[in-house]
Amino acid sequence: MNHKEISLPRKLTNQLLHLAQLSPDTEVCGLIGADSTGMPASCYPVENSAATPQTRFLLDASQQIEAMRQIREKGETLFAIYHSHPHTPAQPSATDIQEASYPDALHLIVSLNTKGVLEMRGFKIAGDSAEEVELNLIEA
Repeated sequence: MNHKEISLPRKLTNQLLHLAQLSPDTEVCGLIGADSTGMPASCYPVENSAATPQTRFLLDASQQIEAMRQIREKGETLFAIYHSHPHTPAQPSATDIQEASYPDALHLIVSLNTKGVLEMRGFKIAGDSAEEVELNLIEA
């Protein structure tokens, strides 16, 4: 996979933006599965079980396990972990970087902090660093 540029289907992107808009005061989160060609295909929303969901996210453990099971059963692989930032820019916080535990997965962050325009950016997080990846919307 090219880590510098990633294609995302517009339909999936719209779904992520919609989920973030439905919960404007708390971070939403979940997983994205990729089909056998490596193309992101399915969204698996997972409840945010963080003690302060307004400022951080923690994937609910049982729902995360269930989402991973569904990804496997559909013959998909884990493509990305997504979450929203209701009040801050679409860039990983120190906590996001520190708690990232899937170095091969893309981290998609949706920000509601912009006036009238939703922002979504992607990052590869490994160790103590986050490298931004260019996102290209495609019709799929």
